[in-house]
Amino acid sequence: MKNKSGMVFNISKLTQLKWVVVFRAILGLSLFLKGIQFIQDKSVIRKVFTESLILQEYFWLQTVIPWLNILCGFFIVIGLYTRLMAIIQIPIIIGAIVFVNSKHGAFEGESDLALSIVILVLLLFFLFVGGGNFTWDQVLKKENKSNVEL
Repeated sequence: MKNKSGMVFNISKLTQLKWVVVFRAILGLSLFLKGIQFIQDKSVIRKVFTESLILQEYFWLQTVIPWLNILCGFFIVIGLYTRLMAIIQIPIIIGAIVFVNSKHGAFEGESDLALSIVILVLLLFFLFVGGGNFTWDQVLKKENKSNVEL
């Protein structure tokens, strides 16, 4: 993709910016904390599943979703398999937007629609860009590279 000056824009340069790490940490922490919130107050997620005709058939998801949020959030914070964790979280966040937040409206007190949309945008960003600098993936790659050279 070319910018106004005719130079080619390289998306991999985004991963070298230090602010990407901050956004990755914020994204991971928000997913992690949401999973903790679901585990502490099971009535929140249970209410969503009982009110939805479609989700009633998938009651087992109310147990899986909090643990996926915790696991994926932790992995995103440390930068391990960031793209895979984003792929796992995207359908969950889309479900949250469609089944939960669209019922409440964007401007009601209990609505997390804006936060869900920001999280979805960040997940899509990290799906395409990757974890950026300071990731556990980089540590593992360096370790594997040094083991191969021996």
